[in-house]
Amino acid sequence: MRHRTRGFSLYELLMTLTLMALIIGLGLPSFAGMIARNRQQVEINALFHAIHLARKESIMRHRVVSICPSLDGLSCEPGRDWSSGWLMFENTDRDEPPRRDPGEALLQSHTVGEHIRITANRRGFTLRATQKRATNGTLVVCDQARRTSPVALVISYTGRPRVTEQNRRGEPYSCAD
Repeated sequence: MRHRTRGFSLYELLMTLTLMALIIGLGLPSFAGMIARNRQQVEINALFHAIHLARKESIMRHRVVSICPSLDGLSCEPGRDWSSGWLMFENTDRDEPPRRDPGEALLQSHTVGEHIRITANRRGFTLRATQKRATNGTLVVCDQARRTSPVALVISYTGRPRVTEQNRRGEPYSCAD
């Protein structure tokens, strides 16, 4: 009586490995895109909530609250690149563009995650209590590897943010190089 050995032939193993490689090869790019969109959404949400918090704090404190780009989480940077992070502070001397001076209360700081680039058309955003308007502008959040399309956070004169993928002319936003 002959016993048959259980197992796979070389041909069956090669076909299985080829099929797995094909599935993984097709799935990884879409998975990378999903991760990039997730990272981008995390930063959009952080900015969105920071704007709402700054608006609320300015109303509650009856003070000017500003948000500006920051490398160290303690002081404002003069440029329009927000890719390192930003800080929110009570801008008691109301300087424009905002600059955090000694004695001004730091309300929040945020460090931007890797692979994300954020640029703005303003060096800072100032939110005032209800008597005056806020600084309006746009922050564009991009994946540095361009695996996903840019998303913008547009801040109105009233200090309300909205998220969009197209500008007023219906064109998609572009990432700065």
